Amino acid sequence: MRSLYAGEPFDTSTPEIATALEDVSIPTLLLSLVHITGDPRFIRDFKQMGIFLNEVQGFMSEEDKARARAEALSVITEYRDRGCPEPAPLSPELIREMMDWAACEHVPDDYLALVSEELDLDGVDPRRPTALAPERAGDLPVVVVGCGESGILAGIRLRQANIPFTIVEKNAGPGGTWWENSYPGARVDVANHFYCYSFEPNNDWTHFFAEQYELQDYFTKVMAKHDLSEHVRWNTEVLAADWDDDDGMWTVSLRGADGHSDTVRARAIITAVGQLNRPNIPEFDGANTFEGPSFHSAAWDHSVDLTGKRVALIGAGASGFQIAPAIADTVEHLTVFQRTAQWMFPNPMYHDEVGDGVRWAMRHLPCYGRWYRFLVLWPGSDKGLDAAEGDPNYADSDHAVSDINAAAQMMFSQWITSQVGDDPNSAELLAKVMPDYPACGKRTLQDNGSWLQTLQRDNVELVRTPIREITARGVVTDDGASHDADVIVYATGFRHTDVLWPLKVTGRNGIDLRDMWGTRPYAYLGITVPDFPNFFIVYGPGTHLAHGGSLIFQSELQMRYVDQCLQRLAEADIHSVEPRPEAATDWHQRTQTQIKKMVWSHPAVKHSYFKNADGEIHTVSPWRLNEYWAAIREPDWSQFVVRHRSS
Repeated sequence: MRSLYAGEPFDTSTPEIATALEDVSIPTLLLSLVHITGDPRFIRDFKQMGIFLNEVQGFMSEEDKARARAEALSVITEYRDRGCPEPAPLSPELIREMMDWAACEHVPDDYLALVSEELDLDGVDPRRPTALAPERAGDLPVVVVGCGESGILAGIRLRQANIPFTIVEKNAGPGGTWWENSYPGARVDVANHFYCYSFEPNNDWTHFFAEQYELQDYFTKVMAKHDLSEHVRWNTEVLAADWDDDDGMWTVSLRGADGHSDTVRARAIITAVGQLNRPNIPEFDGANTFEGPSFHSAAWDHSVDLTGKRVALIGAGASGFQIAPAIADTVEHLTVFQRTAQWMFPNPMYHDEVGDGVRWAMRHLPCYGRWYRFLVLWPGSDKGLDAAEGDPNYADSDHAVSDINAAAQMMFSQWITSQVGDDPNSAELLAKVMPDYPACGKRTLQDNGSWLQTLQRDNVELVRTPIREITARGVVTDDGASHDADVIVYATGFRHTDVLWPLKVTGRNGIDLRDMWGTRPYAYLGITVPDFPNFFIVYGPGTHLAHGGSLIFQSELQMRYVDQCLQRLAEADIHSVEPRPEAATDWHQRTQTQIKKMVWSHPAVKHSYFKNADGEIHTVSPWRLNEYWAAIREPDWSQFVVRHRSS
């Protein structure tokens, strides 16, 4: 059987191949040529310089790019004429050399295993679970809460392990955040050739940063491919889960769209509900008196035509950042209310379409898609942590936390100034949009210029004055100014710090999970909680990625860990597994110690969705991807209480 990433055989004409090569990533192309020929000269003869986030062409000269395309055309046409045979495997030493060349730096040894696994050049899906024998798996029914990216992943892995399962989803279809957030301009801010399952790459993305509808379509197709729909209860919400220690079972209380309630029983629960899935709408005085339509960005009312309307957009974080440019040219007037200015990372590719040549290369050139994934993975993973980690000896700690952080702030500031200008006519807007806290202190947004260009339109106004109240006609700010509106859109984010809210989970001895957590949620490795046996959280507290990577990547690592716990639970006479209290406490304390070193904890960073009411952070991961990968590579059973049925 042909390897998954060997490329589909093709008979494309030589002129068509030449046209395709004008479109492709040259570094990725050269890496593919090494696979086709086994000859490392294609990386040794071409100098690769300084790739950074999303700059997939590197900094080769145009002359070198043309020479690479010419050599590639000869190799690829000869490969076609030979019938596109499957390339021979390359040596580990050569693969390592290719990694270093693609990264423009030496890939450290402690990242090597993670990167090799993620590349998966052989197409073996190394995170796939072992299939359990029917007699073992049949006694292990699992309930999965949520059918977003992590819930779909859980379903795939449980099916592969032969474990019976039910996915319960409150929405009418799959995708989670990509089902709910259908507002104008919604798109992912992680390069989507990385923001997809490692074992289910998509060679047909139409944009490098996919729009909402395409992501929803991707998850729908993956579900269909793995025959998951028969396992899903749609339009059904999980209200509560109660543990019975006598029989080692969870009773899960459900409510359907018609209000009908029932229960299901399971030996294990996997929550896959995310942390950005429950809308947060601040309590503004008078909000219920507004006479026009009003709705949260995650519940966009598509029946409301914004054409020619006066729109008040309350909130300008990640969602508002996308909404404003998407609607500004259709509304009569747009008033954007922003509490805090956002740092933004210049990304000229943010709205770019994927060309036909790239899609051709993804489908046909051996390992092209895998190496392209590496090119967006490597600079986008942990490089942001370098700028976020504080240097205790840094002198100007009021404005930055390290030399690297200060350099990032300078780059971001220059980008903002280049878009707005620094002349007297621009001074007022520049003062409004330039953040007053260290760079990377909050979620850094991707920008190709559309946000700041939108704010300079004649029909757009940016208001930084706090809101006093909402009236029947619009919004009144603290300075007494009235801003009339026909429609109010709340782009005010989510209840990020209320992990698993409003789900009520009751563990051993009647312990309520939310009562136990209070405002400080924690879990051992972000996955399991003491006194809550056979209970697993994907995307749990302390695992939100604020510095890079991809939540799908994170979910794959966590789900492999859960798979191994379920394998243990399926052993004869095992009643339950749960972490030791001291293991969870130690992990939480270590995580807190590390978080306090990060720029996210800086006192100048106010109004951050990372922080709870006390200004503490308990949801974000401070760990490098390789550190967390190593920590959850496999369970350390010495840190668990494993109970037997007979005990």
